[in-house]
Amino acid sequence: MKNFINIRDISSKDLKKIILDAKKRKNKRKKSNVLELDKDSPLKGKMLIQMFEKSSLRTRLSFYLAIKQLGGSALTLRSDELHLSKGSESIADTAKILSTFGNAFMLRTDSDKKLEEFKKHMVIPIINGLSPSSHPSQVLSDVFTIEEIKKKPISKLQICWIGDGNNNVINSLIEASVKFSFKLNIGCPKKYAPNKKLINWSKKNKGKIKIFNDVKQATIGSDVLFTDKVISMNDKVNKSKKLKDFNKFKVNSKVMSFLKPNGIFLHCLPRGSEVSNEVFLGKQSKVWQQALNRVYVQKSILLYCFGKLR
Repeated sequence: MKNFINIRDISSKDLKKIILDAKKRKNKRKKSNVLELDKDSPLKGKMLIQMFEKSSLRTRLSFYLAIKQLGGSALTLRSDELHLSKGSESIADTAKILSTFGNAFMLRTDSDKKLEEFKKHMVIPIINGLSPSSHPSQVLSDVFTIEEIKKKPISKLQICWIGDGNNNVINSLIEASVKFSFKLNIGCPKKYAPNKKLINWSKKNKGKIKIFNDVKQATIGSDVLFTDKVISMNDKVNKSKKLKDFNKFKVNSKVMSFLKPNGIFLHCLPRGSEVSNEVFLGKQSKVWQQALNRVYVQKSILLYCFGKLR
């Protein structure tokens, strides 16, 4: 049994095996319908229990289809309907019940501590579907998408991030930059710099990260540009002030011109005012391919957790 909580906790070898398996599985499904099972049905008879404490569209859909295509089934729980949310049942007892009825548990949570507490008491794999500090399934899928489009290892590319330097997506992207050994430029206002502990971890592990407070310096010569909503689900800030702080960090056609000629744009969605319509809906944008690829990588994450990666 293996958990999938943070990218930094998983070896580079295993992460690359997940990516490779996802590539093979996607290639074999070119003529398959959405609910058609993979021929080997490696998770036949297995049930994934999903619980969402936060809004979800892509993660909910992709994990549902992932387990279904692998031959298993999914049950989605609403946290506000459980005794846990009412405070009348402990995480420990809830974890034991989930472990009794299901074969794996995917949690999208508003608390990193809660995720760790579930992990402590579960005897089935637990997968982080998003927490305040980490979004590992999203970023691993993004690595897959980049390599699929660029047709080369991400280690040979330069990636840039424009936006808040301290949210769950960039945290996981920083971890991925170390595990996959790629160059990562981060462009953000000074007040929104990346997590210091994470940057120090990156430095100790030979990370190739540079931080800029200027959009052009961060972007120029890059192969891929990432951004995310300025106001994330975890933000408890003065929203109008924060949006104002990011006025100079909006991704528009001028910013995209700083990339290499064949540079691409990615966004984990949902989008806000951080990107112009011209870019988001333009030829360089690969956001729909990026979203669909969540299914294939989620499948390989599940197989990793069950110890069934080929």
